[in-house]
Amino acid sequence: MRKGRVSEIRPLPVIGLLGAGRMGRGIAHAFAYAGHEVRLIDVKRRAKVDAERIGREALAEVRASLAALAQVKAFPARAVPAIMKRVRFVARDPAPEALAKADVLFEGVPEVMDIKREALALACAHLRPDALITSTTSTFLVDDMAKLVTRPERFLNAHWLNPAYLIPLVEVCPHAGTDSALVRRFTGLLENIGKVPVLCRPAPGYIVPRFQVLVMNEAARMVQSGIATPEDIDRAVRYGFGFRYANMGVVEFIDYGGVDILHYAANYLADNLDERYRPPEIIDRYMREGRRGLREGKGFFDWSRIDVPAYRKQALAKMVKMLRYAELLRLPGSAKGRRGRRGRG
Repeated sequence: MRKGRVSEIRPLPVIGLLGAGRMGRGIAHAFAYAGHEVRLIDVKRRAKVDAERIGREALAEVRASLAALAQVKAFPARAVPAIMKRVRFVARDPAPEALAKADVLFEGVPEVMDIKREALALACAHLRPDALITSTTSTFLVDDMAKLVTRPERFLNAHWLNPAYLIPLVEVCPHAGTDSALVRRFTGLLENIGKVPVLCRPAPGYIVPRFQVLVMNEAARMVQSGIATPEDIDRAVRYGFGFRYANMGVVEFIDYGGVDILHYAANYLADNLDERYRPPEIIDRYMREGRRGLREGKGFFDWSRIDVPAYRKQALAKMVKMLRYAELLRLPGSAKGRRGRRGRG
């Protein structure tokens, strides 16, 4: 028998969550579900009875979210106790010991700079030098947050969308001094638990919230103007806007439909509604350069080496799957006529 080299099986990183609120609990669920040991660390000094109450509430919320997924057949309910054994609540006094054992730390305290400063100071005093530290802030720029840690090269921001255990996307925002190898390691960690990380530069609103605010405000304006009811606006989003972009990215769709279509439609809306619809300079530049998308072989993406018929077929197949899932895919000739009332002679 040949003696092969036995590969080392490394344990999964221990995850520390600084702050035992809603975001911390959601992230705890995600990592514990994937097999990680998780420590939910309360940074606030409390009376023992209050700390115990917070701990019970935090663990109960994680257990409830797991049970809810099990009820809709996401996984077998018998797995819940084993997952919960991986999650421990840690009060403020024993926090230093828990921090020293964390390989990756997520700061998730309230969005108040003084509270974050105090929490990160606590973390940096006890974390190992090789620990990776992130904030989950949805408010402050990572450049400003990096000034609060002792090893900024090991710091970045990770913006999760609620519910954190369910939504796949995590917006990863390093600052200029973040170690690039750490960014790769961190995105790999997220992918290993089933998340979809995207990278973005420091900017207010990240990617999704920036879209989201515009869309929600426009929906509110249409209700205010009496253009459509809230119910019909939501139907339009579910079966049109959202349906389309669940299968094809926004920028991909610009190329698919044509940069020229966006150019003309946006300018028409700007002329007839509001200047906020005016297209950005990059659209005008692409029009001048002939980069009009899929038809010309280049737009925001380079389509010149893409098998376009195969791509179109794949896009169609995705749409059909969505229609089938939504129970909107009909068979040929399946329309039913209405029976008219017969009048009495």
